[in-house]
Amino acid sequence: MTRFNRSNNLTGWIVFAIALVTYALTVERTASFWDCGEFIACAFKLQVPHPPGAPFFLLIGRLFSFLALGDLASVAYWVNMVSVLSSAFTILFLFWTITLLARKFISKTDDELTQGDIALLMGAGVVGALAYTWSDSFWFSAVEAEVYGMSSFFTAIVIWAVFKWERVQDPATENRWLILIAYLVGLSIGVHLLNLVTIPALALVYYFKKYNHVSVFGGILAFIGGLAVLAIINSGIIPGLPSIAGKFEIFFVNSLGMPYKSGVIFFIILFIGALIWGIFYSQRKEKVLLNTGLLSLAFVLIGYASYLMVLVRAEYNPPINENNPNDVLSFVSYLKREQYGSRPLLYGPSFVSSPISQKRGAPMYRKQDGKYVIYDYRPEYEYEPGTSMLLPRMYSTQPGHPQLYQQMTGLAEGQKPNMSHNLSFMFSYQIGHMYWRYFLWNFVGRESDEEGAGNMLPWDAFKKYPEPISRNKAHDNYFMLPFLLGLFGLVVMYFRQKRDLLVLGLLFILTGVALVVYLNSPPTEPRERDYIYVGSFYIFCIWIGFGVLAIADALGRFVQNGTTRAGVATAFGLVVPVIMGAKGWDNHDRDNRFHSVDFAKNLLNSCAPNAILFTGGDNDTFPLWYVQEVEGFRTDVRVCNLSLLGTDWYIDQMRRKTYQSEALPISLDKKNYAFGKNDIVLFYEIPSVKDGINLKEYMGLLKQENKAIQAPLMSGEMTSILPSSVLFMPVNADAVKKLNIIKPDLVPYLSDSISWTIGKSNLYKSDLIMLDIIATNDWKRPIYFSSTLGGSSYLNLKEYMQLEGYAYRLLPVKVPGATDGYVNTDVMYNNLMNKMFWRELDNPNTYYDNTYLGSPVATARIAFLRLAGQLIADGKRDEAKKAIQKSLATMPDKSIPYDQFSASFIGLLFDLGETKQALQIAETMAVRADEVLTWAQDNGTTRRQDSRVNLYIMQAIVQECRQAKQEAVAKKYEAMFQKHMMALNMYGGQ
Repeated sequence: MTRFNRSNNLTGWIVFAIALVTYALTVERTASFWDCGEFIACAFKLQVPHPPGAPFFLLIGRLFSFLALGDLASVAYWVNMVSVLSSAFTILFLFWTITLLARKFISKTDDELTQGDIALLMGAGVVGALAYTWSDSFWFSAVEAEVYGMSSFFTAIVIWAVFKWERVQDPATENRWLILIAYLVGLSIGVHLLNLVTIPALALVYYFKKYNHVSVFGGILAFIGGLAVLAIINSGIIPGLPSIAGKFEIFFVNSLGMPYKSGVIFFIILFIGALIWGIFYSQRKEKVLLNTGLLSLAFVLIGYASYLMVLVRAEYNPPINENNPNDVLSFVSYLKREQYGSRPLLYGPSFVSSPISQKRGAPMYRKQDGKYVIYDYRPEYEYEPGTSMLLPRMYSTQPGHPQLYQQMTGLAEGQKPNMSHNLSFMFSYQIGHMYWRYFLWNFVGRESDEEGAGNMLPWDAFKKYPEPISRNKAHDNYFMLPFLLGLFGLVVMYFRQKRDLLVLGLLFILTGVALVVYLNSPPTEPRERDYIYVGSFYIFCIWIGFGVLAIADALGRFVQNGTTRAGVATAFGLVVPVIMGAKGWDNHDRDNRFHSVDFAKNLLNSCAPNAILFTGGDNDTFPLWYVQEVEGFRTDVRVCNLSLLGTDWYIDQMRRKTYQSEALPISLDKKNYAFGKNDIVLFYEIPSVKDGINLKEYMGLLKQENKAIQAPLMSGEMTSILPSSVLFMPVNADAVKKLNIIKPDLVPYLSDSISWTIGKSNLYKSDLIMLDIIATNDWKRPIYFSSTLGGSSYLNLKEYMQLEGYAYRLLPVKVPGATDGYVNTDVMYNNLMNKMFWRELDNPNTYYDNTYLGSPVATARIAFLRLAGQLIADGKRDEAKKAIQKSLATMPDKSIPYDQFSASFIGLLFDLGETKQALQIAETMAVRADEVLTWAQDNGTTRRQDSRVNLYIMQAIVQECRQAKQEAVAKKYEAMFQKHMMALNMYGGQ
């Protein structure tokens, strides 16, 4: 082994160790928000997560979960460690990739390299690898149980292996490396598809090595060939082979009368037999290229075989079984992510396009009586002429999206977008806001972790920021040093290694801007999406490593000694990752952060035993799945996600018993809620029933498909309708009283029926199933609605709901004036004071980002406010005081900054005689709001939503002080408020 190889291996493992220690010290100790709770739960019990799944990641996560040694609370930590280890290996292969490429910079054999040459190569690798180690977006994914850490590992090892293959001279060894690369690509399919986009660029490496005379035309053909390989894997293998197997299955079962799975088995035998024959044939005929290609295909398929886990586990119907892909036909739908719909790419409608007709698309099958029967067709819409366009960027018709498109591009109401508007949106928002802003976060600086936060440039270090931004842990200024060092590296590569620059440049574009164009983002996202583009940032860190070579090159005139020059260049270069690590540590350290799991437990503990709990999006549901599936917490509560309740497979799951929770009371049959059936129930008022319709009778008619509640569509087909905006439901008052679920002082409000106006809007399938559960349940099981749901999800039943913590309980009691539900102080006080978990919320050293400071904290503070307000109204002042002090102590300003809801505590404290504390909070919040608004006005950012929030805070403080007869401070804050209102009006009220 040469001196270079020894140094390269040793230094690589040292960098690996640095990355491993960094991520191990900052890793989340439990399940964080978003998809992590779902992935951990699915890894622990090998269940089926949202499409298209990540079976290889789950299998590795399952192995790591054994390291918990039976401690269920530490399972999440060990599954998180999968990302930690994968990310550390990513850094290792990045280091080796940089030194492989940098080796070409010095035109010497390994034996001819001097100590200075080796030191310079090691320095370049260390600086580039550590820059990526401590880059904002990659670090974020490295410390949680998401697929992006492992996906980055496969990207890194594939890129390294391709450049390693480039140096191999023996043809037989070359081919073995190609087969290894194919296997790694196959395995990566079972993690995430992002790293497949590297294939076209890496095809150029093959071209440059295999052809002595290269040309532009040849390079273009090589790139197109890489695109073809990508298409074969992404479309021909991943969904293509199962699709062909599905056609065999339908033919064998429907036409030949064979049993289920016979067609799939025949296809597998036929395909594998043909592949084996092809491999032996190519070997016998000494067709090396064909043999290598077929072996590579075989190894891609071996890696891809991790997806067999999805089919096997779905067959067992685990509690989490999204899409239920238990046969080859549903498996194809799962792989294609058909649940999420599609986005136009090259040609399609815009947000003003209206469908004028609907055609039958691909048929959809289900098993019935030993056959596959067509139960519906996927709809294909035709749009009015002249509204579709090339490269459609503004396509979404979701609520609020058309208005955002208009605001962003200056379109007037009703105006059709043209290509100019299209490109303006693509460059300003999709590329500018949703990619370039993220790039600058990683290599220039980041203003804060607030949603939509901008960048920090070097001269921003001299700006005075308001306290909420200046003390934000993600307020990081890198003084543009990583960006500049990367540019230096790019320039030196241009002059010395043009071919490598072309390959890396294409990789940078394919994993960055090209991905932006392909994903075609809508005008708003539920969270920041920077983690998608880490492949692009990975490539830029290679150029940061080459920046060290650029510095050494520049020092050549002044420092003659090679070792000294390498040391000085490395020292200068190391400033970049050190700044990134020092600045980024506090906003990536997730140690002692538990509130995602505690929030889930608090929501479950807001429910009575054997409850049904309706929840909304990912963060309302995935943490709950985690605590039930992994920690076994409150498995008597059936969590029912409204985002999924509109799908037939999820309704089927809700009709089965799970753990301690009995099946949900759903009266409708499968035929009533199958895909395409009752997806939307149209509101069509019938005058004869305008006074209301009995909900139980309505569900019975719906189940029978009775013509009395159907109306014809334009196509002539009949569809279910909602004939009245008023619903009522009989109540057996005596039976309800025996259940002891009504607070004694509310029993007088109990009557023999409940009636409410549901509204004149159409019902979605999820609404229909909720109504069915309510009608069929007949108050036997507690039904709860999470307080985090959107207003429409309560079906206008809030007046019949009782707040008991983080959730509203539906009861047959209507309290006059309680339009936002009424508070059962006895139950809620016990829940909030004795049953809730608040670990580390009062620790100022624990990092809470915008996700934690949003809905989870708001839910807690609102719950305490509602409780304390009702306790004061009931004359229970001592309990009210304890509740408020508990809230302020649990979520103090030093760790969880006061928000707009905290302003309401001021009035309650005044009411309880805590004037000093009320004034202290008012002063803190008013000064902070004044500072933020002044800064926003001085910097022309008054359009930001937080300006309106801070104006609301100041107005609320003025009102509370005035009501408490604190006129002096009220006038002081009134003057501040009016000053900012005038300034806002000068900006047109934006």
